[in-house]
Amino acid sequence: MLEKLDHIALWVSDRDSIADAVTSRLGMHVIDRTDAFTLVGSNARRGKLTLFAAEGPRERGALAHVGLRVNDLAAARDALGGEEATLADGLVVRLVEGPTDQDYDLDHVAIYSRDPEATAERYVDQLGFEPAEPGPGGEPRVEVGGAYVVFLEGEPGDPQRPLLNHIAVLVPSADEQLAESERLGVEVADVVDAANTKAVFVWGPERVKVEYVEHKPTFSLV
Repeated sequence: MLEKLDHIALWVSDRDSIADAVTSRLGMHVIDRTDAFTLVGSNARRGKLTLFAAEGPRERGALAHVGLRVNDLAAARDALGGEEATLADGLVVRLVEGPTDQDYDLDHVAIYSRDPEATAERYVDQLGFEPAEPGPGGEPRVEVGGAYVVFLEGEPGDPQRPLLNHIAVLVPSADEQLAESERLGVEVADVVDAANTKAVFVWGPERVKVEYVEHKPTFSLV
């Protein structure tokens, strides 16, 4: 069972610029910063962005944009300078108005697909996401914990330096998810058993990597 959209992980060459933009204009704060990555979000227990340091320039690839949910679109739009902004490395963030108890939580991630309908079906049948009604523009999408993965018709290409690293969803048991992925014949990319988390990475359609992450009892973020 998938519990929620936990984070969107990105390869970026200018993580400090992106972190500065989202903390000054999007109501987020830096949750953690290491030599390898910067973790930002409006709440450590809600949807976040993980900014992995990487060489530039980065390529758009499959990632169209990241959608953030706010209660008051007008106020958030004023702070951002519009309903959509392009940050460093070509990262596009888009504001979506909707009831939420945490402004700037993840509303959706939009992915380019050569066949959006078929890709949405695979996310449901093979990756464990819930079916959802089409988006406002009729685009296919799937749901996890009140957030969405949206599929836009487009060419994801095969970039050598993609912007998108992976999409992460929280699960109660990584081991159970690993067994289910193997049962369904989903290609497992990696299994990482860390001090506070256990994660299973699989390859989804368009070579988009999906992480199933389990928080161990020792897990703690502020």
